[in-house]
Amino acid sequence: MILQLIDIGYLVAVVLFILGIKLMSHPESARKGNSIALAGMILAIAVSFFTPGLDNIVLILIAIALGTVGGLYSAKTVQMTAMPQLVSFFNGMGGAAAALIGLVEYGDLAIDDIGKGSVLMASLIIGSVSFSGSMIAMGKLQGVVKDIRVNKILAFLVLGLAIALAVYVLMAAEPKPLFVYGLVALALIYGLLFVYPIGGADMPVVISLLNSLTGVTAATTGLLYDNKVMLMGGILVGSAGLLLTLLMAKAMNRSVSNILFTSFGSAAGTAAAGQDGDQVAKEINTYDSAILLAYAKRVVVVPGYGLAVAQAQHAVHDLEKILEEKGVEVTYGIHPVAGRMPGHMNVLLAESDVSYDKLIEMDDMNEQLPNTDVVMVIGANDVVNPAANDDPSSPIYGMPILEVNRATNVIVIKRSMSSGYAGIQNALFFDPKTRMLFGDAKKVLNGLVSEVKNM
Repeated sequence: MILQLIDIGYLVAVVLFILGIKLMSHPESARKGNSIALAGMILAIAVSFFTPGLDNIVLILIAIALGTVGGLYSAKTVQMTAMPQLVSFFNGMGGAAAALIGLVEYGDLAIDDIGKGSVLMASLIIGSVSFSGSMIAMGKLQGVVKDIRVNKILAFLVLGLAIALAVYVLMAAEPKPLFVYGLVALALIYGLLFVYPIGGADMPVVISLLNSLTGVTAATTGLLYDNKVMLMGGILVGSAGLLLTLLMAKAMNRSVSNILFTSFGSAAGTAAAGQDGDQVAKEINTYDSAILLAYAKRVVVVPGYGLAVAQAQHAVHDLEKILEEKGVEVTYGIHPVAGRMPGHMNVLLAESDVSYDKLIEMDDMNEQLPNTDVVMVIGANDVVNPAANDDPSSPIYGMPILEVNRATNVIVIKRSMSSGYAGIQNALFFDPKTRMLFGDAKKVLNGLVSEVKNM
């Protein structure tokens, strides 16, 4: 009877997970969806305490308390610019948990239970790869880990050795700790070799893939313990992460294999199409920019990572409201991979109460740009680079972009002429329609608010 009630509780928890994920697909219901999914997780944890034979309850409660406090503190204090790093860290912790469970359980491995043993080895290898890979991805996003070229044959050799050790452990009459720890060490090394050579511009895709792997480890752990909620929850995370990975790769017009096994984004930088030595970017000051904006009929804001770095989301919303008071239509052009993770710009602008109806996805926005008076690019770079359309030699050629150069005027707010995350110069900066407004985005936007108010 107890086991049946536990299964019912797990089923309800999984339904809440699915409903929560569904509601998270729209910003207006995302907060509610998050709460529903949280309720499902609390229910799953609570039900688990009724598992027959459960012991060490005090230690479990202490671990839950520590994790809860650490998670709440991290979520409350993290800056929006560091949110992708936090996501990567949490992914890594999930993989580490699966690997640690595997290390605890391998001693009970039965020779005649190849199925259970295979699942255990998968948890060890995939969990270890997810952990070390996520830590490197976090370091790259933080800027403390650089791209390192890795011999692909060496990387696959390390993975092959880990798998070979796993097979040996499965076949051995008495698995020796040395071999188990050896395969974990090799899997950890492969995680490093896997992520090191991938360019920083591709880290969001890598994090999504590692998130999928973490979901797989949760599922394998569920199989190991015959825990249905871990199995189904892991399948949800794994499938959602894989789907997101494919969608992001499509948004960059590249295959997942191209992202994982080429060094795009790690180049030191190349000149953009049309950028000759005698070409220079044209500057504009705050006052002239304010005139362009205040007397325009239609303005499009294209936010990027620079907006997040400057924490200028509230300032851009203030400018939006001031312009609308003067009869200017203001919308936002959102590129699928702008920022450092999917939905980064949507979350950032939602934080400043920008209406979701004003956030226009790339394909729809590109149809509207030819009829736009002014596009204001704030901190975005690669996602507005016309080299993606015009320069076959560019590493981003073929990547769908926001075609802001089709608007009548373009104002680019940046601190400098530095290249974007892909490491290439932006041809947009030298377009005759473009004017560069240099400075910290928050200070520049606050200055524009003051100037527009006085007009």
